[in-house]
Amino acid sequence: MHIQFAELPVFDQDRAKDFYTDRLGCRVLADVPMDEDGRRWIELGFPGADTALHLVPRPDEEPSPGPVLVLVEDDVKGTVEALRAKGVEIVTEPEEAAYMPGVTVAEFRDSEGNRMVVSGRIRETP
Repeated sequence: MHIQFAELPVFDQDRAKDFYTDRLGCRVLADVPMDEDGRRWIELGFPGADTALHLVPRPDEEPSPGPVLVLVEDDVKGTVEALRAKGVEIVTEPEEAAYMPGVTVAEFRDSEGNRMVVSGRIRETP
């Protein structure tokens, strides 16, 4: 069993689609009209992941105050530098997570103001 997709509310579906494909390397799985208002069903796939991201129109202009998505990477520092080089706003620099000793985390914002976490892998204890 796996999660098919997670919904991410966005202000501008085109801008968000560009951000996730150009800066995070996602591929477009679906981009089809949903209604006469111009909304579309947009699903994006992350490299190597089964779960897709579904970009849904946000009902208001307030992004979520806390992180809305956690992306797992082996090289958090390298990922943050790659995002910074692509013009992505870094909110917090890589540091050890207070809630998970030994795991490095950092935060950035997407094109819609959503806060995202980049996290190292959690090591399983025997």
